[in-house]
Amino acid sequence: MKIRTVDRELSPKVTALLRQAFPGRSYERRLVEKLRDNGRDIHEWVCIHIGKVVAHIMFTNAYRGNEVCGLHLAPFAVKPEFQRQGMGSELLRFALRQNVVKEGTVFVLGDPKFYRKFGFESCSQPLCPFDKNNVHFLSIRNSGEEFTVGYEPEFTEVT
Repeated sequence: MKIRTVDRELSPKVTALLRQAFPGRSYERRLVEKLRDNGRDIHEWVCIHIGKVVAHIMFTNAYRGNEVCGLHLAPFAVKPEFQRQGMGSELLRFALRQNVVKEGTVFVLGDPKFYRKFGFESCSQPLCPFDKNNVHFLSIRNSGEEFTVGYEPEFTEVT
């Protein structure tokens, strides 16, 4: 298994993975494409197993007003036939060790049971605009300040 930064050559393979990982949904695939097309500051890696992209992770900027206050982990996908085999977990651990990710706050909207294994904790602040009462909103290295965290506009533009 090898982990690589996503480049132009890997982009179509990530698109194919997102189709498989989220069947019947196009949001994640279209979000990634739009973030790339619009030149957003993104950080993404893939896990390659026997020449195939089997997992993908992306981070985008998180905002407090117009100021960057951390990163959002989204989307995160593993090919269905490779789920529950540890490849996604290894990719997430790798990403959390990267310089661009390891210093500041990282937010994620997801399954608390899964993300707690990686050091994420539930947070009541800041507020997540996509999760009423922050039930599935977690973070690492969060100061707990009161505000509504912002996302890149593509998160609400893509339907």
